[in-house]
Order: sequence, then C-alpha cells, then structure tokens
Amino acid sequence: MDQSVAIQETLAKGEDCTIAVECVSLLNDVRESKLIGLVQQNNEHALFVYSHRRMAITGDDVRLDEIIPISYDFSVVEVSSPDELAVVGADTRVRVTFFEEELELKLTFGSHTRLFLSEVNRAWSDVCEQYPKEEPKFDWLTKYQKLSKGARSLRKSIGATTVKMSRMKKSERAHAADNSGHKKEDERTRGDGVHESQERVKSEVRDDLIRNSQPILANKSQMLGMPQFGLRDNLIKCELLKNEDAYTYIKNYSFFLGTYNVNGQNPKESLSPWLASTATPPDFYLVGFQELDLSKEAFLFNDTPKEPEWMLAVYKGLHPDAKYALVKLVRLVGIMLLFYVKAEHAAHISEMEAETVGTGVMGRMGNKGAVAIRFQFHNSDICVVNSHLAAHTEEFERRNQDFKDICRRIQFRQDDLTLPPLAIMKHNVVLWLGDLNYRISDLEVDHVKDLIAKKDFETLYNHDQLKRQMDEEVVFVGFTEGEIDFQPTYKYDTGSDQWDTSEKCRVPAWCDRILWRGKNIKQLHYQSHMTLKTSDHKPVSSLLEIGIKVVNEESYKRTFEEIVRHIDRMENDCIPSVSLSEREFFFQDVKFMQHQAKTVSVYNDGQVPCQFEFIPKLDEPTYCKPWLTANPAKGFLAQGTSVDIDLEVFVNRSTAPELNSGQQQLEDILVLHLERGKDYFISVTGNYLPSCFGSSLSTLCLLREPIQDMPLETIRELSMKSNSQVSNPETDKPQDIPKEIWMMVDHLFRYAKKQEELFQQPGLRGEFEEIRDCLDTGSLDTLPGSNHSVAEALLLFLDALPDPVIPFSFYPQCLDCCSDSSRCRQIISVLPQCHKNVFNYLIAFLQELLKHSAHNRLDVSILASIFAGLLLRSPTKQDLTEKRKVKEFVQHFLVQTPSDRDIDEKLPE
Repeated sequence: MDQSVAIQETLAKGEDCTIAVECVSLLNDVRESKLIGLVQQNNEHALFVYSHRRMAITGDDVRLDEIIPISYDFSVVEVSSPDELAVVGADTRVRVTFFEEELELKLTFGSHTRLFLSEVNRAWSDVCEQYPKEEPKFDWLTKYQKLSKGARSLRKSIGATTVKMSRMKKSERAHAADNSGHKKEDERTRGDGVHESQERVKSEVRDDLIRNSQPILANKSQMLGMPQFGLRDNLIKCELLKNEDAYTYIKNYSFFLGTYNVNGQNPKESLSPWLASTATPPDFYLVGFQELDLSKEAFLFNDTPKEPEWMLAVYKGLHPDAKYALVKLVRLVGIMLLFYVKAEHAAHISEMEAETVGTGVMGRMGNKGAVAIRFQFHNSDICVVNSHLAAHTEEFERRNQDFKDICRRIQFRQDDLTLPPLAIMKHNVVLWLGDLNYRISDLEVDHVKDLIAKKDFETLYNHDQLKRQMDEEVVFVGFTEGEIDFQPTYKYDTGSDQWDTSEKCRVPAWCDRILWRGKNIKQLHYQSHMTLKTSDHKPVSSLLEIGIKVVNEESYKRTFEEIVRHIDRMENDCIPSVSLSEREFFFQDVKFMQHQAKTVSVYNDGQVPCQFEFIPKLDEPTYCKPWLTANPAKGFLAQGTSVDIDLEVFVNRSTAPELNSGQQQLEDILVLHLERGKDYFISVTGNYLPSCFGSSLSTLCLLREPIQDMPLETIRELSMKSNSQVSNPETDKPQDIPKEIWMMVDHLFRYAKKQEELFQQPGLRGEFEEIRDCLDTGSLDTLPGSNHSVAEALLLFLDALPDPVIPFSFYPQCLDCCSDSSRCRQIISVLPQCHKNVFNYLIAFLQELLKHSAHNRLDVSILASIFAGLLLRSPTKQDLTEKRKVKEFVQHFLVQTPSDRDIDEKLPE
C-alpha cells in the first residue's frame, strides 16, 4: 500500500512526498514503529519521521515526530550486524545522522526499501553536486517546529546548517587562496574532516547500502529475475523461460506449514509437539499465527510485545536435528507469518517480497485480512498466504469476499520496477494457511459432537462450509486440501480439551486450514495437535513434499548459448507484426461500480519478437479514457507466442457524473504500438446505464421517476437546468430531497437504529449492486440487503456526489468559522435549498442514531469522523489541519439544540 498518500495530506502546497517506507526506530533498546517519507520542496529534501497507526491511509493516521534535513552534513549508512547480513531476506538496519542528531532504523527487506534508500541517496548526491554554489536554507521547514516532537532539534539543525555551511565556504576560500597548488589534498582534509567523512559515506551509500540481490553463479533463477532492458535481453529472458525444461530438473523438498489462532494469549508451553512433530527435520518452516494480540493498542498501532515472545517460542520449538535461519517475519496486527529455512538452502532463495492487506472495518483495519510472502527458490516461484477471514457461522459470503479481496489487493513488486506487480495466483506454487473461519452448517451442536465422538468425520465434512464453497467453485478454485481425519480445532475452553462451555456454546468447526495450489506437490501428513492448550483453537500442521525446479549448470549454459546463436542468426531488419483476435469491443449495460472485462488476444505472427505498448493519441495525456484500462498495457512477445490483454471498464465516482449527465459516452480508441513496427487501432464502445450514484442533488430532486425510467435526453435537459439554476416553477418544482436518499435513510431509521457497528462494518458487494439497481430502477418498494450494505450504499452515494452536500463554493467559509457554532449554522441556512434540506435531513437522522448509542455504540466523534469528509468535501487534497476543522464543523450539528427540533419533523415516522 502506498503510505506516502497519508504523509502527503500533512504537507503544505508545493511540498511533495516522493516515497515513503514503514520502519522500526531503534533507540536505547526501545522499538517503535515509524513511517518515514522523503519530502521535496523545490530542490531541497528532508526526511519526515512519523508515528502512525497500523494502516496509514490518511493524514489523520500519522503524527509528525522528527524532521531531518538532507544537507551536506547528512549521512546514512548500513549498520546491520554480520549475523543479520548472513540471513537472506533479513531487514536492513541503517543509521541516519545529521550533525549530532542520530537515528537508527530497521527497514523491511525488499525492493521498496531499496528504492527508498536509492532515492535518499540521490537527494543527498544532488546536495553534494550543488555545493558550494547553492546552499540549502530549509526555510520551508520552520513552520513544522510546533507540530513536531523534534521541533527543538529541527530548529537547531536548520540554524546549524546555515552557520556551518557558511563557515565551510569561508574555509574553502581561505584554502584556495593560501594553498592553490594543493587544492585536491585540501579538499580531502578540509577543516573538521566533514568532507572526508562524506566522501566515505557517499561511496558506502552508493556501493553497499542498497543490498541488491546480485546473482550467484550457481543460482540462475536470480539471473532470470533480474531487470532486463532492450529487445535482445527480453528475448533471451523469454526464451530461457520457455525452454526451462531443457536445463532444469525436479528435486523434492519438504515444507512444514503450521497455523495457530492463539486468542491473544502469551506462549505458555513448548511448541515442539506441534513444530517438531515430523520424524526428520523439514527443509522449510512456514508458521502462521492469528489473534496474536487482541488489545486495542495492537489494533490501532503496529507494535506488540507478543511478537518477540511468540517468535522466540517458535525458534525454540523447531526440529532439533537441523540448523535453521530466519528468512522473513511479516505481521499485520495479530496476523503473523514466520519463514525459516535450513541454513544450507538460504543461498538459493531470492526475490523475497512481503505484503499485507486488511479486510476488516472499512476495508482497512487489520483485525481481519492477510499477510503474504513470495520468493524464488532455485527456479520455482512460491507464494505463501496466512489469512484470518470474517467470523460467525452465517458470514460465509463475507469470508468468500475476503478471500477474493485478498487475491485482488495483494500485489508484489518485482525487482524490475518497470514490470507490473505479481498477483498471488501468478506463482508456480501457492500455499494458503490460516484461520479461514468456515464453519459447520445445518447441524445442531449436539449432533456435531456426537459425530465427532464416533469419529464420523466424513459425514461432518459434508456439512463444512469451505468444502461446499470449493465444490461450487466460489473460492479457492484450483486449490487442494488433504483429507481431514482429525476432530475440529475450534472451539475449546482455554487450557483444556473440553468443547466450549460458555453461554454461546459454539458449534465445533474446522476453522484452521491449510491448502495448496500447483504441480508436483504431495501431502505427507495433515493433523491437529491436541496437546497444546494455550488457546481456544488447536494448532494444525501439514507436511508437503514439493518438487522444485533446480538448474543444471551445464544444460543451462548450453541452452543459453543456443538461444544467443539463434538470435544472432535472426535478421535485424525484419518488421514486427501481430494479429488481433478482435478490433471492436462493445460493453453492454455498464453500471456504476460494476466491473466488466473483455479480452483481446495479440498473436506475434511476424518473423521477429516484438515489444508492444498502448500509447496516447495526439494531444491526450494518457492512452485511454479514465473509465477504461488495458492489462497489461505493455509487454514482450516472442515469435509465435500470444498474450491475452484484458480491456476493463469500471465507472467510479470521478467518471460517473459526466456519463450520467450525457456529457461523455463510453467511446474510445486504443492505439497499440509495436516498437519498430506499425500501430493497431482498437475501438471500445458501450452503453452506460445512468445511476443516481454520481448524479447531482439538484438533478435528482427534479427526477419524478427512477433515473433509468427517464429518457436520456430528459436526464440531459434536467441536468442542464439544475446546473444553470433556470427552471419553470410550474413544471420543474423539485422534491425537497432526492427520493433515493429518503429510501436509504428510511430503511436505516426503521431497521438499523440499534445496529452495532453501523457505518463501520462493510457490507457485501453483491448486496450493494442490488441496492443500486433498486434505487435506479424503482423495481422494489423496500431495499434489499443487510443493514450494513444499505449503510455503505449511503456512504458511497454521498461520496459520489459531483458537488457535495455542502457545495465546494462554501468550503473556505466553513473552515473559517468551524469553531463558532452560530456562524456554522448561518452558512447552512444560505445553502441552495435542496442541499440545505439534505444536510438537515441527514443530521436529524444521525442525531436519532445517537439516542440509541447504548445499543449501536456510536458517538459524536465516530459519526463526525465518518460523515464530515462526505458532507463537507474539499475540492483539493486536504491537509491534516483542514480535516480537523471539517470534523469540528460537523460536530456542532450532532449535538442537538432547541433549534434542531423542527428538523426532527423531517424524519420518517
């Protein structure tokens, strides 16, 4: 996830966060999670260090702690210990210094960290090249002194920069006048030795700091994964991959997979009965935990003291007959994945990356979600996912959606940053473990326990939700799970083997599962471990024997030389050409926020390989309209091969308004360009079904019928009238509020006033589509779907308004008077009538929800946080101060006053 967006929202105009990385600050043995961003203003750079919530999505999630200007006296060097350097995939420890200020950081291993460090190095190199002609002033940083915990050091640093640079400049002139014949030597030994140290640091930073995975001669998999440039290099790489069977052979390795939901407990017993349960030591350990820490602090922030405790317990529990190296640890709140490997295999691991995704509240919190790693072992790509999906028996559809969201949202960066990210399913082998939370359906608890007592697991398994969903090919398509011949692993009384005796008396279930996808995989065992009693779950393990593609050196060299000779024989002057399966595409009945895709196959029918790319048309900034994408948008085709390109149409809040009003149509021409070849043209058209989502309040108030029952020309005319504010009072009398808002609020008023986590728990995507269709067609008198889906639909509706409830033109005034309740109310009183009506109606509804806070657990702060940015949106990016003012403005109206009583009359009965 790009967390530079959160930092950007805290910056002033003209300042740009070019890249950000999550890290851990190491100070006096205290570990603290930080978010650090490289910020640029004109030609000056500084590192902004923030404390942050676990998922830093907006400026509200971060707090500025420290600013480190990148001047001539700045340095960054790697300080990883020899033991850390010996572990493939170990995190990178660096020390950042500026005068006497010093900061030690641990950065996650991977290409993003390497890119971040290279950008920092480039910024410092720019300073060195400009010196002494240009001296950085850092005047733009002074305004942050009050916001930053490190204001004192920042103020001192800025002052010291100016003084010291001035002294050094004078010293330089003196040396030049007195010792012109020894200029080079003087520069090396200047004054206080700063230049000497900087030259050393510059060399170290450029050569050693960024630990690129240089190819080991015996590891051709890394060579194949290295960034390649140019047609010839791409062809060699492609041909090597295509002829992989000629120089690789299959060798079996053992993978121990384990999953354990520890219910927020500390490790109280040895894990050896679980982790060392195999007769011989496995080659790999991939150990996943869920609910590592259930505290509020762990939910909101990154650090938890339980991480090192469980990490140590795992290390002590590994098989005693082998030596293991820790390759990677990745954690999202309570979801943690540990990757250990036999020391002798570490040299053959490359291209290690890790990603996390939250699927919990608002689709961002990490109480549910997944962590994943991907790596290359010899010549096989492997991806491992540890997930914790939605709970409760009836929520199997939500679990299905979580699985699909994880597959869609986890994207691994490649070493070659010009290549598109890798999805989970793009790997040779995918290993999936975790608390998947699928339950036993349609059986009473006593019947389930009776079947368990009889060890009739086959009958019980037929009622397993995951089995049913896989049989219907809804989730985990292409995955395999071994036969389950152990009793359910949930739910037990903690510290015992007794089934749940609490008031809820949960039905036993196989929540904890391990599945795999790929070729040459054989399961040797699949079992639970009943002796461990720390949690209300039992740990599960699976031992897999996986056939890995290993390179034969002689065969590889022979294949490589043959490919090069073949390329040399090819005529360089041949013109590339391709054939397309289709050149015209029509998308039928496109709807708001509903994805559609069609595929065009591109076949290289020429005599030479070719590189293709969709290019912008003349005077256009991008290759396609914003509602259209082509995936992949560029690539390489060897002779006689083909690629399927997905043409995807998706109308969102930014593109819906002009399509609803008829100002734009679904029409575009794509230009597919071949390097050294000709261009091919692809026509994309479609019909868009107008929606209330993305239509203006004033237009919707003029619509007497559902929007899709109105002729397109009528919608266009009404849209023009509403924009021009010219209407016939006899024929164009508007409704007080749009009927669509009334339907959603009426539904929530009647059925959801006491609903827990309203506006905080996401709904189902399929239910949202049903609600949208109901509002757009008027097909039903009552809205379908759950309360959470209707609530999310209301939020999406407000978010998609072209002009928000409080129009953009009033935004500056609202910020100016945000601390004065009476002035805030004055502004609302002069809003356009339909906007004023909607605002008052929604505020009255929210006030009504607050009357039931004992049941729904909502308060003024929660509702203001959710609705402020929807009712009072900024026409541009908001900074942190603006967001606080917006929230303060809305809060005035959520505290009911006598003047609000007339508003209550507008609520549904």
